[in-house]
Amino acid sequence: MQQTKVDAALAALEEQYADQDPERAELLRRTRRFKASWLELAQALTDARRNGHHQKWGYDAFEDYTRLELKLRPETVDKLTASYSFLHKRAPDVLRRDPLDMPMPSYQSIDFLRRAEERAEEHHDVPDEAMTDLRKRVLEDGAPIATVSRLYKDRLFPVSDAEKLDKDRAALRATASKLKDMLADTKAVPRGVAEEAAAAVGRVLDALGEASPKAA
Repeated sequence: MQQTKVDAALAALEEQYADQDPERAELLRRTRRFKASWLELAQALTDARRNGHHQKWGYDAFEDYTRLELKLRPETVDKLTASYSFLHKRAPDVLRRDPLDMPMPSYQSIDFLRRAEERAEEHHDVPDEAMTDLRKRVLEDGAPIATVSRLYKDRLFPVSDAEKLDKDRAALRATASKLKDMLADTKAVPRGVAEEAAAAVGRVLDALGEASPKAA
């Protein structure tokens, strides 16, 4: 497999710190193995943040260290560490699992389960059987996030009618605005047709504006 630019940069840094700072080099190594072993990386990140190692490595903020040196997005780091902490507290047996014997859940699926359990504890409107089934699919079956989200997102993270309406308005407004701009310059249809369509789209935009809450 051809080495990417990011992986090459990480490999170079790993070699640079191999002798002078083995712990720093180890984090770089685990980042390179991220896709195959997210638990190792998550544990190392959790320990590094807890102990403030980024400061001795020349970074004022842990987020700067992970973003600039490890090339990891803040949201990815948050999901990794939160998922690891969740397993440590709620399902420690997964941390001791041999991935050759049982499938290892992805950190995305673990994060979904974590958020679902937090919501269930807060709102008390989630059926126990749904949470039991979700835990089995994630922790035992290792179901991918696409499957987990498709099966449980609407049930465990329902969207209110008001949120759906706001989402529809935003999507319509964006589409209508783009169409109106295209109609102003297009030669694909006769000018008269384009002007008539643009006028209709303008009325849609006016209606969306009127339907939107007015600023105070």
